[in-house]
Amino acid sequence: MFTSSQHVPERNQDATIYVGNITDACNEELLWELFVQVGPVVNVHIPKDKVTNQHQGFGFVEFRGEEDADYAIKIMNMIKLHGQPLRLNKKASGDGGFRQSVEVGANLFIGNLDPEVDEKLLYDTFSAFGVITGNTPKVMRDLDTQESKGFAFVNFDCFEAADMAIEAMEGQYLCGKAISCQYAYKKDGTRGERHGSVAERLLAQSNPDKKAAGPHKLFASAPGAPP
Repeated sequence: MFTSSQHVPERNQDATIYVGNITDACNEELLWELFVQVGPVVNVHIPKDKVTNQHQGFGFVEFRGEEDADYAIKIMNMIKLHGQPLRLNKKASGDGGFRQSVEVGANLFIGNLDPEVDEKLLYDTFSAFGVITGNTPKVMRDLDTQESKGFAFVNFDCFEAADMAIEAMEGQYLCGKAISCQYAYKKDGTRGERHGSVAERLLAQSNPDKKAAGPHKLFASAPGAPP
């Protein structure tokens, strides 16, 4: 039975996932019906603006347990809803809210993509190397036709993961085409300089929030299933 978490006094943060990039047509009932297919959902909440009563493009889904929430992220992240890939994470901050990982500059450019390659395929492929952050993977598309421009961006939370991805994926085939995989050019006005510099790596090492984070286990068993 559908339950909105706005009526629940306390939410189990360890079993709650953030669901981003939802469209205006999405509501709490729809998220409930979608996520109950992958695990036992306790409640759903989409915060709305008090003045306009419109949501801000994200919501929260609480599961019965932390295992259920982790499994839902592995299965549902980048699944398209109303034509947009859902972006899920479970990074709770100290005040009970949700925050994105700090960007360290481990940002990759993925080129020569087949038109059939989408965000879900890139996520399933590259999350094997580490934790993907930010609003990525992001396939760049034509604004009018929404067709792929043949390249995308993937950001990791550490350079070790990005280095492994480059080493393993440069020249590998996705949908029948050999892709290019390298550090992306910086957007801060530094002409011709790519991410992955020594300076960025030193800054990342000194980041107080830096912690070891393993890659997604894409082929994990469902909660409660034998290993």
